[in-house]
Amino acid sequence: MSKAIQPFRPVHPGELLKDELEYRNLSQKSVAKELGLSYTTFNGILNGKRPVSTDFALFMEAALDVPAYILVGMQSDYNLQVAQKDNKLLARLAKIRKVAAVF
Repeated sequence: MSKAIQPFRPVHPGELLKDELEYRNLSQKSVAKELGLSYTTFNGILNGKRPVSTDFALFMEAALDVPAYILVGMQSDYNLQVAQKDNKLLARLAKIRKVAAVF
């Protein structure tokens, strides 16, 4: 297993977007409405409860000029960091590594 440095807490890309909206003095409701997005879904993404999809990342790139590849990359990193803290998954991976060691 890699000993790479990991952040103390995984950072969801919604946090970056939420900060960006606050910095620009934009309300979540107004942005969601203008982009034709459900406020509930938009709010869920900004609060880290829902993942950033590729389409959503492209919407944010068009609306806020935040590069889509950064948001998609952050989501991927977030997913990996959360998975690496999942004890059930870690136990399963340990079993797989033991089996793979005989190959």
